[in-house]
Amino acid sequence: MKKILLTLITVFTFAQTNAQTSIFNNLLQKHVTEDGVVDYKAFKEDKAKLDSYISYLEKTSPESSWSENKKKAFWINAYNAYTIKLILENYPLKSIMNIKEKGKTAWKIPFAKVGGKTYTLDHIEHEILRKKLFDPRIHVGVNCASGSCPKLGNMAFTEENVDATLEKLMKEFVNDSSRNKISNKKVQISSIFDWFKKDFTKNGSVIDYLNKYSNTEINKNARISYLKYDWSLNGK
Repeated sequence: MKKILLTLITVFTFAQTNAQTSIFNNLLQKHVTEDGVVDYKAFKEDKAKLDSYISYLEKTSPESSWSENKKKAFWINAYNAYTIKLILENYPLKSIMNIKEKGKTAWKIPFAKVGGKTYTLDHIEHEILRKKLFDPRIHVGVNCASGSCPKLGNMAFTEENVDATLEKLMKEFVNDSSRNKISNKKVQISSIFDWFKKDFTKNGSVIDYLNKYSNTEINKNARISYLKYDWSLNGK
């Protein structure tokens, strides 16, 4: 009887997670273009649906039995959903950098509730995703709602798609000439590769990492410089 009950709980949790993720997925499909441009004005009209997904996050804690991919998908979705929520609560605005609360930036405001606990966006990114679920591709998963950010994907992450989607987003990001300018002998790349250099150099140099995704083969001695970051809102 106990085994049957546990199975039923597992099935129910799986169904609930998928149903809630579908709500977020549908919102992203509706309000985010293929290029990652967000229609925040229209998104605001669907705030009730976003709040429904946020309510699910508030009550849900990742289980220890979840796979690493499932945990990764859950936390990336949580980060992105709460970033969108914060933008909508302050919209219209020109940049996420304009959001301040008691002297704290958007990333340091404790407002993201997950499983009964309150987090900052920084905590989700740096203490959970980067530290506990390490993957350099996380940097193209979480989105800072700004022009120079890797584009916000217009689909929610799931246990099944997170690996392939992060791989796709990283390849698109590296080869996006508006965010990285790559040639054989010289690269002008996103400041993300500077700020989080240690994430990208665990198994080689930054150039080694770029060459995994770049359509142009970069010389190992190529000159590297970093582009100025555009913090303007990633919206229409």
